This record gives sequence, structure tokens and C-alpha cells, in this order.
Amino acid sequence: MKLALLADIHSNLEALSACLEHAQAQGAQRFAFLGDLVGYGADPGAVIDLIAQHAERGAVVVLGNHDAAVLGRPIDPMTASAQAAIDWTRTRLTARQRAFLDALPLLVREDDCVFVHASAHGPEQWDYITGEVQAQASMRAAKATYIFCGHVHKQVLYYIGAGGRPIPFEPVPGSPIPIGRHRRWLAIVGSAGQPRDGNPDACYALADLERARMTFFRVAYDYAAAAKKIRAAGLPERLAWRLEHGE
Repeated sequence: MKLALLADIHSNLEALSACLEHAQAQGAQRFAFLGDLVGYGADPGAVIDLIAQHAERGAVVVLGNHDAAVLGRPIDPMTASAQAAIDWTRTRLTARQRAFLDALPLLVREDDCVFVHASAHGPEQWDYITGEVQAQASMRAAKATYIFCGHVHKQVLYYIGAGGRPIPFEPVPGSPIPIGRHRRWLAIVGSAGQPRDGNPDACYALADLERARMTFFRVAYDYAAAAKKIRAAGLPERLAWRLEHGE
């Protein structure tokens, strides 16, 4: 089964649509959406509706910290621009869209896979996995062969090396990586809706679990259109700039 993994969509309909189209062309048979469906961007309702359609067909969907913030749940303080987008988003969602977010779990476990937005170690704390210490905490808590997550907005793959500690690996887009079950893996799939590595192209990953391979992708999309919508909505200018510069 080929499983497409998308995280941090952040109300970016153009990026989401481009990633879904690309994944389907690659033969994706199922989808997982790893949190932060909303926030930052100008199409929260349309993004939720599209992901809800996939959920009805069996997609995995988990809650992210921006989703929790829109629901009014306690989280750490956000930047001024992020909070402005959260406040704006709250006024744009229907009761049905809010209910969809409200029903999302923090973590989903299926067979030897764990799906979570941030860390499997206290997922409600929204810890960032920025190095081997955080990766090891998540991997120990998950007790799974594969952990798929987002939150960091960059693509990284960790694996347990011979010394028993996580080793980071920066994937090359489009190059399949063997992910044999004799090791344990933690994949941060990057942000579809707001990449932050200087490249504006959207991120997602495709896991072929039957063949034990994983491929990370970058997908070009119309980020100018998404940025234009942000400006037209009256959201902070920095949010549009970030899409244009991949920062």
C-alpha cells in the first residue's frame, strides 16, 4: 500500500491540491494528514472540507496545535501573525467544520505505525523534534516501527543506528529510501502549506509500506495565488511573504 503523508497544510488550498494530485499520480492508495490543517492561510473551510472527504474514505487525520488553537484549547502563546490568523479563521468556519476539527485525535496507532502532529511523547505538549534527544523521546513513547509526524516544517528522517540512538538523514526529493522493518524510523514529512527551508515548493512524503520504501517530494504550486488570497483577506503581510520565499 502506498500511503501519502501530508502535514502542516495551514489553510493553503493550492498547495494541498497540488500535493494530492501529485500523490495520486504516484499511485497513492491512502492518505494521512498529520495536523495543522488550518492557520496562516486564507482557505481554512475549503481545506477542511477536502480533507474531510478523504477521511470519509479512510484517511488518517490527527489534530495539530493550530487546529487546537482555533478550537480555543490551551496551547503555548503564538506569534502575533499566527494568532491573528487563528482569530480570523475562527470567524470563517462553519459548525460542521469546527466539529470535524474537534473530533480529531492527537495520535493514531495502526499496526506498527504511529501518526502524530508533533511528538508521540506527550503529543498535547506540541514539542518540536529538532534533534536526536527529541526524536528518541518520541520513538521510545511510540514503541512502533514507523512514526510519521510534522510540526517542524522541514523534511527529516531519523533511524535508530547501531549505537541505539536516532540518526538524522536529510532526504533527497524524489529518491526512494529503504525503510526496513529491522530498524525503527521517525519521518518528519515537511509542510505542504508553509515550507521553511528557503524553497517555496510544497512538501509531502509517500511511504510504500509493502516494499519498505519511502520517498520525500517537493511539489511546485501556485504560491503567488495563495499569497494573493492572504493579502485580500487582510491577514498579516508576513504570512504572504513566507509563502513566496519559503521561510
